[in-house]
Amino acid sequence: MPGQPPVTASLLCRAENSCLVVIDVQARLTAAMPAKVLSRLKRNSIMLIKAAGILSIPVFATEQYPKGLGSLDPDIIEVLPENSRRFEKTCFSCANAENFIDELNNHGRKQVILLGLEAHICVLQTAIDLLAAGYNVFVVIDAVCSRQRENYEAALQRMWQSGVIICNAESVLFEWLKDSSHEHFKILSAMVR
Repeated sequence: MPGQPPVTASLLCRAENSCLVVIDVQARLTAAMPAKVLSRLKRNSIMLIKAAGILSIPVFATEQYPKGLGSLDPDIIEVLPENSRRFEKTCFSCANAENFIDELNNHGRKQVILLGLEAHICVLQTAIDLLAAGYNVFVVIDAVCSRQRENYEAALQRMWQSGVIICNAESVLFEWLKDSSHEHFKILSAMVR
């Protein structure tokens, strides 16, 4: 049924089954975003990228036409784990970027957590393509954005209707931890303060 995740899928993010995808957080693209929204996106993206690194969750980062739009934002590059994978693309859906799906499949993880921009273009197309490829897709609403709020809201509505799980950064972080007795609980929970 549209808008509902498959019954067999976990409705909670699990660190051992997750991959994190950072979509096109590039300086020239972020410059067009509302300042307050961009600040929230960067804060939450950095938190999730750092947490993924600590929890050994694979991180993928994409750059839309970097020759014209530049590289990833320096603040994002600084926190990417050493073993993260970066993909250049001209297609809007990350699923169509060269080797992206193969790399994702190689990890054998079925949950993909998406953050980045723009919500109504690259995030939306990636989410729908990954759903079609059999992944459980989570979109972090406070770590995605669009230049205009209407586009952001329409994208979230469309993704939700398609079966994407809509969540926020703190929920993802604490679902990855699962329990306050987790060995990394103190360091990761301090990131939300």
